[in-house]
Amino acid sequence: MEYINLKERKDILQLGFKDKDDNIIKDKNGNEVFIEFDLGDIELPLKYNKCLNLIEQAKRNLKAQFIIIDKKQDHKGKQLLSSNEAEKVKATKQFYKDMEVAMDLFLGQGGTKKFLNGRNPYWEVWDDIDEMLKPYYGKMKLTINDMTDRIKEKYKVAQSDVLTNE
Repeated sequence: MEYINLKERKDILQLGFKDKDDNIIKDKNGNEVFIEFDLGDIELPLKYNKCLNLIEQAKRNLKAQFIIIDKKQDHKGKQLLSSNEAEKVKATKQFYKDMEVAMDLFLGQGGTKKFLNGRNPYWEVWDDIDEMLKPYYGKMKLTINDMTDRIKEKYKVAQSDVLTNE
């Protein structure tokens, strides 16, 4: 059997993580923890947009769940939480799962967990991630104009000296 050597991937933006003490974060095998974005992926802006939409949808769903729960009669629970409080905790846990799915769509599989670095998710997690990524959005070219330019560049027809029937 013969083999084809694949070329090194171009236009990959890798972003590593540092802790509050400015130490590079490594996994249990000693490898640096990072996320990467394929800047040649013409769907990257679409993934970002879908991520934003799914996050907003998850927030609306959670608020709707809380309204429904608040309208129910509350009962003393078996433990510290009342039945409505327990349902709110359950709804919030589902919200965090939905948020993680949405963010991983843009950040890559497991990207949210890498950002959290062992912490539990919290309400403003996307806002914090978005703020940390803002300096790199220019490189990612996430606007419609950038996406259009990428498509034009990828599929442009180069001028050639081909004979034509004129």
